[in-house]
Amino acid sequence: MRGQRRRTVAILTLVWVVGMATACSKVTAGVPVADPDASVRPEVSNEPVELTVSSFGEFGFDALLEEYQRQHENVTIRHDRTTDSASYLPKLQASLAAGTASDVVAIDDFGMAALLDQPDLFADLAEVGPDDVSAERWLDWVHKGGIAPEGTWVGYGVDIGPTAMAYRTDLFAAAGLPTEPSEVAALFESWDSYFSAGDRYVQATGKPWFDSSAQVFTVMHNQLETGYFDEDGALVIESNQRIKANWDQVTAAAGRGQSAKLPAFMPEWISGLGKPSFATMPAPYWMLGLIEAHGGPSNAGKWAVAPAFPGGSANWGGSYLAVPAQGEHPEEAAALAAWLTAPEQQLTAFETASVFPGQVEALESSTLRGATKDYFTGEKTAGVYAELATKVPVPRQPGARSGEVQQQAVVPALQAVDTGLPPDQGWQQAVTQAKQVAGR
Repeated sequence: MRGQRRRTVAILTLVWVVGMATACSKVTAGVPVADPDASVRPEVSNEPVELTVSSFGEFGFDALLEEYQRQHENVTIRHDRTTDSASYLPKLQASLAAGTASDVVAIDDFGMAALLDQPDLFADLAEVGPDDVSAERWLDWVHKGGIAPEGTWVGYGVDIGPTAMAYRTDLFAAAGLPTEPSEVAALFESWDSYFSAGDRYVQATGKPWFDSSAQVFTVMHNQLETGYFDEDGALVIESNQRIKANWDQVTAAAGRGQSAKLPAFMPEWISGLGKPSFATMPAPYWMLGLIEAHGGPSNAGKWAVAPAFPGGSANWGGSYLAVPAQGEHPEEAAALAAWLTAPEQQLTAFETASVFPGQVEALESSTLRGATKDYFTGEKTAGVYAELATKVPVPRQPGARSGEVQQQAVVPALQAVDTGLPPDQGWQQAVTQAKQVAGR
């Protein structure tokens, strides 16, 4: 859902201030900043090079790219950044097909699911990338998310979307539930315990437990090793019993009054953050900004995140940098991508643009671990997410049309169930529409 996050942030005009990159001679929160030339292969030329970078939304790249050019006087970079995230992937696919793509391109998690099936469009970073950049830079599931089925290293991980459960402390107190994050964690140990707590909440208050069935189902689905498509690219939504079990569990909870039936990111959902209209919601790190922006000052200190998530954790969002194969300077482009995705640069992006890193050293740094969100109760909010990131069970599932199945088939069917369609009929609607999407 990184693309959806990008679109939402653009639509809601949440502006992040981009700061300057850390100088190469400094140490950032115990993480030594690398020699700017250390990640450049010996064969990379010192002749003048012009590189183009394409991205969407806000990665915190502008200041970093300026810093890179100061450190590499022979390199000139043009940054083509769009705020129209919805049109970014189709334009990228068209430019890849035409051989006109930028030297370095950002790709969100849905885009990676689509483009990993076409690895020939990209240079293999294992071949053109800096020798000192290894898989160990990233969490294992992050690295694997950038590897094509046949083994091509397509993308260096930029950011991730580890997911916590956000909850309203005042609503929990009114329902007789614990409010301290350490105590609430026991309610979120599993999906069974989460929905059981939801039943207690509904019985005590008569109010909804979560925002919508689609939001909860999405994070449950992101925990599956095999999603809508199997490793061979075959649609398995109908035969994958885990998907159906998740559907049954979520829709049953909704039938017991747990869903607020608010489509995510729509006006009624936005206003629901401030009323409030629900007590819990799955919240990747990027979601916290939306909660604060639309919860409003009157709700400051009433939201918290628990240090536990059903099923361990889930990833919801994230992106990669890739080097299209048609570029004239693949080694130089890969060196730039490697530098941008190094821990020290991603810590800068975290501090200035709230981009949550997927690099091991960045996640272990005191800069990140000690970061707080004043709007939320409890301390070291980012540290909670850093721990949950290590518990994400799987990278994003393969399948060129996974995102389309999710958005065009499953989400609409779950919204229909929330508003009265029987769950079995909703399931058949989802399966039928998924087959149409996959068959296009």
